Amino acid sequence: MNTDVDRTIGEDTPDLKDYISVVLLAVTAVLTAWSGFESSKWGGEMSIAFSNASSARVEASRHETRAESARNFDLQIFGSYIEAVSTGDAEREEFVQTRFTDHFAVAFEAWIATEPLENPEAPRSPFVMEEYVPPGTAEAAEADARADQRYQDALDYNQRGDNYTLLTVLFALVLFFSAISQKLRSARLSYGVLALAAVFLVIGVVLLISYPKII
Repeated sequence: MNTDVDRTIGEDTPDLKDYISVVLLAVTAVLTAWSGFESSKWGGEMSIAFSNASSARVEASRHETRAESARNFDLQIFGSYIEAVSTGDAEREEFVQTRFTDHFAVAFEAWIATEPLENPEAPRSPFVMEEYVPPGTAEAAEADARADQRYQDALDYNQRGDNYTLLTVLFALVLFFSAISQKLRSARLSYGVLALAAVFLVIGVVLLISYPKII
């Protein structure tokens, strides 16, 4: 009778394998939850970055429209100037020059300094001069650059979220092998499966430490 009781107690007493399995399961559960949290946070950062990139594109388009309007106005005024010069109407030529916008006047003076009528290598118009910068051009370029940067940030954040998602898959393997080890009758095979689970866990921890984190 006592022998049967002792055998029963011995069978119910946890061995080293059980303790290892519990530790692996507990640690992996925590790390899986943390990986899911990080994946969610990076997904949120990705959405914000994409939204910022879209807003910057809209802003760049607005500034570009402003610059294009200024450029069209300058083209009309310059056309009137060319017409006055070609007809020899000095009074009209002088009047048209007074209508030049400030940014165009700077480019026009630089263009005149190249002596376009005498110098065949001179720029064909003030609009190709580097001094010609209609309002909105710089702002549009800045907004475009900001949009490009935020778009790239969004792609980076998406990749980071994917990395953490893959970690949850790796940790799921640890949970799977830890659970399977409890069902195997062979002690050697059980420890082998636990060792494999431990290897996956170590790999996951190393990757987790190396990944950027956000709280």
